[in-house]
Amino acid sequence: MQQKYWIFIGVMVLTFLAGNFVYPNYFNASVDFLNNKFSWQLPHFWSKPYVLGLDLQGGVNLTYQADLSTVTDKSEAMEGLRDVIERRVNLFGVSEPVVQIQGQDRLVVELPGVKDVQAAIDMIGQTPYLEFNEERTADQTQKILDKIKEVQVAQEKNQNIETIKDWQLALENPYFKPTELTGKYLSKAVVAFDQITYKPHIELQFNAEGAKIFEEITARNIQKPLAIYLDGASIVDTNGDGKIDASDIYAPIVQDKITGGTAVITGNLSVQSANDIARRLNSGALPVKIGSPISQQTVGPTLGEVSLKKSLLAGIYGLLAVILFMVVFYRLPGFLAAIALLIYVIITLAIFTLIPVTLTLAGIGGFILSIGMAVDANILIFARMKEEIKQGKGLSLAIQEGFSRAWPSIRDSNLNSLLVCAILFMFTTSFIKGFALTLSLGIIVSLFSAIFITRIFLMVFIGRWAERAKWLL
Repeated sequence: MQQKYWIFIGVMVLTFLAGNFVYPNYFNASVDFLNNKFSWQLPHFWSKPYVLGLDLQGGVNLTYQADLSTVTDKSEAMEGLRDVIERRVNLFGVSEPVVQIQGQDRLVVELPGVKDVQAAIDMIGQTPYLEFNEERTADQTQKILDKIKEVQVAQEKNQNIETIKDWQLALENPYFKPTELTGKYLSKAVVAFDQITYKPHIELQFNAEGAKIFEEITARNIQKPLAIYLDGASIVDTNGDGKIDASDIYAPIVQDKITGGTAVITGNLSVQSANDIARRLNSGALPVKIGSPISQQTVGPTLGEVSLKKSLLAGIYGLLAVILFMVVFYRLPGFLAAIALLIYVIITLAIFTLIPVTLTLAGIGGFILSIGMAVDANILIFARMKEEIKQGKGLSLAIQEGFSRAWPSIRDSNLNSLLVCAILFMFTTSFIKGFALTLSLGIIVSLFSAIFITRIFLMVFIGRWAERAKWLL
């Protein structure tokens, strides 16, 4: 008896935390009031914004068709192309972009929140540029670093940097300078394994002209690093921060002059990282052109805002209709199930924010559908309870039997739904994936809500007094 009250309190605390995480405005307003009144320094409640998809916040959807006529390994070429364009889009500063392969030779790029569509198209359509840079001398490095500092000081003082002599030096890499060796001379890059240590390494093969250039570069850079860049950024996340940007520098050390146009990159590489590097090297040399998009769909921010409002209203109306149905048909148990349903909505929205789930119209549709499925479990339970009460069993035993007898039906129906969601998520496009993801998360939380929260509410609020007021049941 004591345990159920502690569980009930725990559910209420979880609901309070999840509710404030989903919508912290009221809590934070109260904190601001107390801080101003008593000179306290209470912190605001932690919150994260929802991640909205292209159809809700506006943006552009671009479909490209790659020219694979001269490519043998089409799958590898498309993977390399997708990887390069995804890195380009990330550098462009787009929030939650989607870059995925469609069919054999098409690439779909979704850029939520992008307003300058043409700039995005121009950036995506460029040919991937692979370059090998050699180390600068100490004097050259210091000269560039001094110029960077001079420009930074001028910017802090709001001065026109174009008045600074040779200000363009501040735009150059202070540690490495370009060589004539670029991706157009690279024939291929493959992953191989050392015959003694069995560790993976990467073998580079240059064409005849590239072999001569590479021999000259390695001859003058023995025991020096040779940095490899793709689109101006390192090809490896060397500092381990989870992204590839200007702070990363991948520069293998040249051990000796290399002839024959073949080079080997060694180091502490995993098989996965070696395959990633090889793919990125190949993508910088592959003759895969995409040109202009064959399809372009633009969603304005105003249209996205209207869609979001309509989706939210649909969700609210659907939730109120379900609550009304439960209260009218099942009275007190229905009212308690409705409260459990509200808790289910709060917890699910908190999970969407934590993961985070990119919300689209299809995703919101999946969430609204899961609300109805959450109530379905309660209906099965209450129907079983009604049968037990008609047989003359006590209320406490009827609740226990209702849950135990309804569980097999609830388990099987929801398991089937989860299997369908898994199939949709694995084999469909991004919009359907969003629907499948939100629906599956909703189903999992609805099981917790129906089997756990509703049961606790019934045990806490329906006691022996209800035997004398069965009209409430």
